[in-house]
Amino acid sequence: MVNINPQTSWREAVMRYAQPDTKTSIWQIVNTLIPYLGLLFLMYLSLEVSYFLTLFLSVFASAFMVRLFIIFHDCGHGSFFKSAKLSETVGIILGIITFTPYHKWHRAHKIHHATVGNLDKRGTGDVWVLTVDEFLTTSKWRRRFYRVYRHPLIMFMIGAPLIFLGANRLTIKELNRKERFNVYLTNFALLLILVAAHFTIGIKAYLMIQLPIIFFGSVAGVWLFYVQHQFEGVHWYRQGEWDYKTVALQGSSFYKLPKMLQWFSGNIGFHHIHHLSPKIPNYKLEECHAENPEFSQIKPITILESFKTMKLRLWDEQNSRLITFKELPPTL
Repeated sequence: MVNINPQTSWREAVMRYAQPDTKTSIWQIVNTLIPYLGLLFLMYLSLEVSYFLTLFLSVFASAFMVRLFIIFHDCGHGSFFKSAKLSETVGIILGIITFTPYHKWHRAHKIHHATVGNLDKRGTGDVWVLTVDEFLTTSKWRRRFYRVYRHPLIMFMIGAPLIFLGANRLTIKELNRKERFNVYLTNFALLLILVAAHFTIGIKAYLMIQLPIIFFGSVAGVWLFYVQHQFEGVHWYRQGEWDYKTVALQGSSFYKLPKMLQWFSGNIGFHHIHHLSPKIPNYKLEECHAENPEFSQIKPITILESFKTMKLRLWDEQNSRLITFKELPPTL
């Protein structure tokens, strides 16, 4: 359990970091977007050499795509630029590059921030989780579907790319006019890219370059999001006990990654800090964590430990923990 300072203290602590630095933000775009475009060009050249080389380069390109997505993510929180208009413009452009409609995605993501760890408000912008009681009392068909959904092969290898290639192309009834228009705009921009590819490098070459980037990038992105709230020791609550500050620190992970992976993931491993204050730009998250002793009490999750989270499937309300399917009664 983390000892948290009174509300005024933690708010004052994080607010010191919740100011974007324009030069740093611009430099982050430059050192991410230019290498990404350069890798796209190298992948095109590599098609004449070996497709294995193309796939090898796509791993690095996808890492830069993940970093671009973090910038896209920060733009939606208003933490990357002081100007709301500039944040929106850059976010929309990066949304096209990362196959994600800006306004639709951030609508769901803001709901996620407002409801994370709340068992009574699940279902928007999060990973589907059933409680043990819900699983035991639901239909046999729904239990089987849930088991398939929670299988790592389905969730990461199949589901993740389908989110970016399929789900992100669709509107839903909850969207307002602006959000719907942005989905159409993103789809139209991607169509124009396909048309441009047809008249330049060819559709086949474009797909051979772009699809593996989407695959590796989406798997990595969904994995990061999964580990952020599906880990041993996570705390979830019913509405009456839910508290924003507590859930931010105890319902979001501190995913300690090697420095290189931390850089490519835009420091999103400091997810407890991000949920405490989404207005902190990604390049200040580590600084905030390091300079405030309260956060040193939070146990980090290592890469090795994070792999164990794939076995966790259901929330056990009686014991306040995530459990595996094997811990259910054998009759099921």
